Amino acid sequence: MSLSRRAVLAAVPLTVAAAPSPKASRTLYIAGDSTAAQKYSDAAPETGWGMALPFFLHKDLRVANHAMNGRSSRSFLDEGRLDAILSVIRPGDLLLIQFAHNDEKATDPTRYTEPWTTYQEYLTRYVDGARQRGARPVLATPVERRRFDAAGHAQPTHGDYPAAMRALAEREGVALLDVQALSLGLWQRLGVERTTTYFNWTATEQDNTHFDPPGAIAVARLVARELLRTRVLAPRDTRRLDDEIPGSWITWPDPTL
Repeated sequence: MSLSRRAVLAAVPLTVAAAPSPKASRTLYIAGDSTAAQKYSDAAPETGWGMALPFFLHKDLRVANHAMNGRSSRSFLDEGRLDAILSVIRPGDLLLIQFAHNDEKATDPTRYTEPWTTYQEYLTRYVDGARQRGARPVLATPVERRRFDAAGHAQPTHGDYPAAMRALAEREGVALLDVQALSLGLWQRLGVERTTTYFNWTATEQDNTHFDPPGAIAVARLVARELLRTRVLAPRDTRRLDDEIPGSWITWPDPTL
């Protein structure tokens, strides 16, 4: 996918948490795909979970969302987007890595990776790059799409990619956020009909991959809770984990500005 004007704008991530205080010392960088990415007003109500993550983190832990639509672990790296993060990441920062949706595209050699070989090899480059700069890598299995069978059971859609990431995390001693398993469980609890209010269903499209504000907030809450559970973050780093977050807090910047 070529870089459109909006993509060029999005390459400079929005830090949507509050401005850092003099004591701020850490940034959480997101490397990922469209499910996490910053969206603009021409895409509303589509919402990436990375847009909602700052609502659950202390204001002194900033979020720099580099996730981009249509990218895989391969294409994100090949386009220099990982290098852009590594050029500014500092000791003590976090690099949260979530890919698979586009790694699965076997007909596109610029994005496709094979779960047990190239996918793991590319992810290792993110892990090593962060560690070499004193930052902490965090792997997140891909959030699940909305897919149910005839009996109303939520179905996994990512094949071997989540298992391959879990195995890599264990082998490399990297913290793992199992967003795939948690989101699949959430969609099952919500059920066939109610999940439509969490995905980007509008009058003109039924999108079972991308989120609307409630969906992005729900997934961001899963991510924040996993960051706490895995002790990547301490309780003082998080907030509002059990609070209702209104969808009106989500904003979509003008892509022309």
